[in-house]
Formats: sequence, structure tokens, C-alpha cells
Amino acid sequence: MNNHAFPESQREGLYRAIHERRDVRSQFLPDPIAPAVLARLLHAAHHAPSVGFMQPWDFIVIDRLETKQAIKALHDRANADAAGHYTDERAALYRRLKLEGIVDSPINLCITCDRTRGGPHVLGRNTMLDADLFSTCLAVQNLWLAARAEGIGVGWVSIVDPLELAAVLGLPSHVVPVAYLCLGHVSEFLPRPELETAGWRSRLPLDSLLHGNRWDEPLQDTSLQEALLDMATHVPP
Repeated sequence: MNNHAFPESQREGLYRAIHERRDVRSQFLPDPIAPAVLARLLHAAHHAPSVGFMQPWDFIVIDRLETKQAIKALHDRANADAAGHYTDERAALYRRLKLEGIVDSPINLCITCDRTRGGPHVLGRNTMLDADLFSTCLAVQNLWLAARAEGIGVGWVSIVDPLELAAVLGLPSHVVPVAYLCLGHVSEFLPRPELETAGWRSRLPLDSLLHGNRWDEPLQDTSLQEALLDMATHVPP
């Protein structure tokens, strides 16, 4: 008996947030986010795990239109460059995709990583030097899942030059932007990821990504294989 498991209703809520989380681009509403809700999201992000408990993140809350417009200009330039990597139908599809909600969303949030936090020798980081960046990504995920539970949409804007973004936001040289996020209430959460619906990519089957003990060795546990097969017919997209 597992005495540490959450009650079933709470477990269902967690898994629902995981499976219904979406990268929002087109569904933002102008309604403001209540300060108490935003505070809870930031609190959830700050309680992410981090290697050596270094907590390398900072949070820049952006609600000034001029700043949003400056970031939007960076995105538009980078997006035009990215479009040049595709040809024919793929290029046409790329140009039809809406890939940000910078001005549409009431709050933008930049989560940064201070690569000097904790000093030159952080516990657990001597061999994996990017563990601070990985830790910051966990703060992003904490915030994203909490936002879904609160009914708040989040969109990650990755099509932007990080050095130009750092300059607009006035980041010190030892601080790097990891995630530029758009936050806001939404008209809906799409039943499937927007890129999948648009025909850009589909979700890979989990069984094609599993290995047993070593790369490209099959799983030895047949009961796990059966459990995964059973889940495949019940888990949301």
C-alpha cells in the first residue's frame, strides 16, 4: 500500500493538467490575470527542483506595451529568417502558422538563468555544466502546469535571438534568457496541440522511444509493455 500517493481526485487533476497543457498562440483574451493567480504561478515556478538547490531563475514580468512591441519586432525578424529554411508546401504552411501571442496576451514573462548563482562550484554541477539551464526549464514546467490548473494559457516564444532579447530586457552578461512566455486567459484550450492540428508534426508513439537497459534493446518487462499498451487507448492526446 502506498501511503504517500495523493488521493485519486488530486492525481487525476495533475495528469489532466499534463495532458491538457497547450502552447497557446491564437486563443488569448485581453482580460487581466488576477494578481493572486499570477502570484500563485510564480510561487509554483520558484518551487521547482534545482541542481545543488542553486535556484538559478529570475522572473521578469512584462506588461508594458512598448516592451512587448520591441520583443514582437525581434520575433518578426527572426521568424522571417526561419521561414527561409523551408520550401514549397512546407514553407507555405510555416507562413500560415501563428507562432506567438506577445501583444495579444496581457502578461509576458521572461524566465532567466543566472549562470553564476551558487558560486563557481555548485553541488552536482561539476560534470554537467548546463544543469543550471535544465533546472530553469523545470521552473518553466512548474509554472505551465500550474497555469493550466488555473485556466491560464501559456505560450513559449522561442523564435527570437537570445542576445537581442537580453539587450531589450537589460540583462546582465551572466544572466541568459531561457523562456519568453505569453500568459493570459484564453477562449479555449485546443483538444490537440496546434502544430499537430495544422499538420506540422504528430506526437511520436511512446513505444518507439523506449529502450531496455541499453540503447536499442527491447524492454524486458512484459507487464510494463502491457500497461503501456493499455494506457495508449485511454490517455488523452
